[in-house]
Amino acid sequence: MFLQGSETDQTTVDKIREAIREQKEVTVQLINYTKSGKKFWNLFHLQPMWDQKGELQYFIGVQLDGSDHVEPLRNRLSENTEIQSAKLVKATAGNVDEAVRELPDANLRPEDLWAMHSLSVSPKPHKRNNSSWKAIEKIIETGEKIGLKHFKPVKPLGCGDTGSVHLVELQGSGELFAMKAMDKSVMLNRNKVHRAIIEREIYSLLDHPFLPTLYTSFQTPTHVCLITDFCPGGELFAALDKQPLKIFREDSARFYAAEVVIGLEYLHCLGIIYRDLKPENILLQADGHIVLTDFDLSFLTSSKPHVIKHSTSLKRRRSKEFMPPSFVSDPSTPSNSFVGTEEYIAPEVITGAGHTSAIDWWALGILLYEMLYGRTPFRGKNRKKTFYNILHKDLTFPSSIPVSLEAKQLIHGLLQRDPSSRIGSNTGANDIKEHPFFEDIYWPLIRCMSPPELDVPLKLIGEESQPKVKPEEGVIDTF
Repeated sequence: MFLQGSETDQTTVDKIREAIREQKEVTVQLINYTKSGKKFWNLFHLQPMWDQKGELQYFIGVQLDGSDHVEPLRNRLSENTEIQSAKLVKATAGNVDEAVRELPDANLRPEDLWAMHSLSVSPKPHKRNNSSWKAIEKIIETGEKIGLKHFKPVKPLGCGDTGSVHLVELQGSGELFAMKAMDKSVMLNRNKVHRAIIEREIYSLLDHPFLPTLYTSFQTPTHVCLITDFCPGGELFAALDKQPLKIFREDSARFYAAEVVIGLEYLHCLGIIYRDLKPENILLQADGHIVLTDFDLSFLTSSKPHVIKHSTSLKRRRSKEFMPPSFVSDPSTPSNSFVGTEEYIAPEVITGAGHTSAIDWWALGILLYEMLYGRTPFRGKNRKKTFYNILHKDLTFPSSIPVSLEAKQLIHGLLQRDPSSRIGSNTGANDIKEHPFFEDIYWPLIRCMSPPELDVPLKLIGEESQPKVKPEEGVIDTF
């Protein structure tokens, strides 16, 4: 990596060795030498990289030649150069790690890359007795392995850059599912294999009314497929787009935002940073409740559950204001990858400073703003301008649309550019759930509530004329 010489400070070298022993990051500057013997000032950053279970995988070392910026009197890099260069090498280390993780494992055979999608799926407590699981288990009990032949197509639901989503029916059962089919060759060419594997792993962890249930997954010679819940209400984006002025009344926005908070809280408890919250990724069930979907950009790590006891006086304990202990569990490992939808991306993602689950609370602020005002607050004429606005533009609230002070205060708290000041960063979802904007939400029973009526009622997919699928056309053969 670099050579030591007579002017290399051994104390600094010892700091690097200590960081390796203790598995921690370190940034130092020291004199090193090229193979020809020429000395140079090296700003060196060593960063440990962890897997999703929190175990050390490898170290990444980044060095920057700072010889042109040495101050003679200090005989080291100038203070400003040191600060700016340290940010650069740290961001570079993070970017290298993310890039390496995206590459397929060179030691795996091509057929092994998709092995996870052939693993069996077991029902979890929340939905194990519903009709969809019973239909799936009926096939499994025959000894058959569920595959593409068991599903017949009803209609396409959407498509993306690596595949498509179809409404399908389990043969002979009348049960409808959503099938996400991803093209293997496209994912290989675009280094998306890692994303598909992580998404499959995340789906296998979920058991929550506001998150999708994975019923089975399988592969064909060309595709990998996930079978999940069909949400006949479609995307929240479509429902919002059909409303007058493309906005929800505040009671509806509050309801949807509250359910998103619950969904994100559960994900964070599992160690999952969602990273792609937007109206297009919020689906509506037949009863109007939400389901967060699409986890191909999500980050999976470990979580640190703990209980926070609120200090209260004896007088307050006897009053109605007594606050019980709060349970907090957030993902424990930050990420450096640049992902997300541009209008919803948090400032720390743009700057490459590393991000935590706080980016999901930023996105919640953008979502709430869009539901109430019909647009996002920082959208520019192009990507560069949007990013500039996210980093620098003042947050404003159009006076032409009446919105409560509590809603504005919550949005303002969620859209703090400093993640440590952002609501939700201290005690997770508890901060947000206690905000006055959600005063009328009874959190324990929210899934039993009826969603507020929309000005333009929700139209379920299938209420329109649904194409019939003839038995002989029952096998999807396009994959």
